[in-house]
Amino acid sequence: MKNIERKLHKMDAQDQAVGRLATQIAIILRGKNKPEFQAHLDLGDIVEVYNITKLKFTGNKFKQKEYYHYSGYQGGLKTKKLSEIFEKNPGEILKRAVREMLPDVKFRTNMLKRLIIK
Repeated sequence: MKNIERKLHKMDAQDQAVGRLATQIAIILRGKNKPEFQAHLDLGDIVEVYNITKLKFTGNKFKQKEYYHYSGYQGGLKTKKLSEIFEKNPGEILKRAVREMLPDVKFRTNMLKRLIIK
């Protein structure tokens, strides 16, 4: 396999909706914007996102949206509101959205390592 040239893409998150921004990032991380794209290869580029604290949330998502985590045991379903996660680590919201938009393949973790949130 030849050497893959990875470019750095800088994106501004100011006044952008989370889902719209996450789809653009997922396409670049996966490499679908390149003419030599192949689904079984990891050809994506590096994405750097800044102004993450100025993300835009439409509707009542900031107060009402909940994220779930299940431990696997009875009564182990835990919920956290989007506002709680955003206060602690605003980049986690975007990282979760991008993660779910990438395919569930063995190199998904390598794709997510190329997402730099500042």
